[in-house]
Amino acid sequence: MVPDDVFDSAVAAHRVIFDERLDATYPGGCVDVKLATVAFLDAAAERGDDPVRASFEGARVAWVRDGYDVAERVAAIPELPPNVWESRAISFMSEVWWHGTDFLPQAVLSDNTFLLHHAAVHTVSAGGRALLALNRTLFRGPRYLDATLATLDRIPDGYSTLARQLLTQPSRESADAYVRALESIHPWPVDRATGASIFIRDNELAWLTGILPPELS
Repeated sequence: MVPDDVFDSAVAAHRVIFDERLDATYPGGCVDVKLATVAFLDAAAERGDDPVRASFEGARVAWVRDGYDVAERVAAIPELPPNVWESRAISFMSEVWWHGTDFLPQAVLSDNTFLLHHAAVHTVSAGGRALLALNRTLFRGPRYLDATLATLDRIPDGYSTLARQLLTQPSRESADAYVRALESIHPWPVDRATGASIFIRDNELAWLTGILPPELS
């Protein structure tokens, strides 16, 4: 935790994160140092994306200067209200439908390799995020997604196999199997037709609303 002017200077000098090896507790190790401010903590609790929120899960305040209520600020960052989780689940399921049942079939028909793999990756990414929201679990980042999904209670049987099949052999058949599995796990409060408008609102109108697309949240 540093004062605002120190943080601003670190941003300008590209030093908001660095390794400190003098305090490492094992050979070849390092201390991963990331700078923050009180204002940063408040902003993270109010509008932080999932990776920053998840990075504070289980965080411990080791020391704090008198007059700063850091512990409560840190504890508030990973928390999201129920309505946010529900909204996220709907948005991500809408993305699953759009990418998996619209873009991907278009890619197959037009023999568009880039669109095919783009649609497959985004279908699985959105599906994973929909399941995380359904289970009230934060998204730590792409490299942690598979491991996190494996710990969830509410997840389709054989999910990892279906996701891998869609990613490695993208086709209408693998996409349909993946989408059906997600549809069967929960009575989603929107259908595909409504999901199309939600997808447009969340993505194509993001420039107008100023609200980040769900995958950036």
